[in-house]
Amino acid sequence: MKGKKCRVIEDYESPYTDPLIITKGETLTIGEKESEWLGWIWCTNKFGESRWVPEKYLEIDRNMCKLLQDYNATELTITVGEELIIEKEEAEWFWVTNQQGKSGWVPIKHVKII
Repeated sequence: MKGKKCRVIEDYESPYTDPLIITKGETLTIGEKESEWLGWIWCTNKFGESRWVPEKYLEIDRNMCKLLQDYNATELTITVGEELIIEKEEAEWFWVTNQQGKSGWVPIKHVKII
């Protein structure tokens, strides 16, 4: 999918205003938050900041986990008609870059490949 274009077919507003970047090897606490998205785990860092992290990026041990690679948890707010460039795909989400150069995660069901 890398480098393919997609068009937003349904608005999505990120519930998070601040980006969260987590580094490989960081230890996180696993939360109890339910999600409609399979393959994502609610994690909290040592500063009390929480975000969704792809399960395959984690080494899980009971209610703790260690990040296996650097991870940027930014979600992008998008509006119908926008064109985005796909960088990668994880568990029903794309990491995309918009025409203003901002990058973040968006739900796949909100876009259509063009």
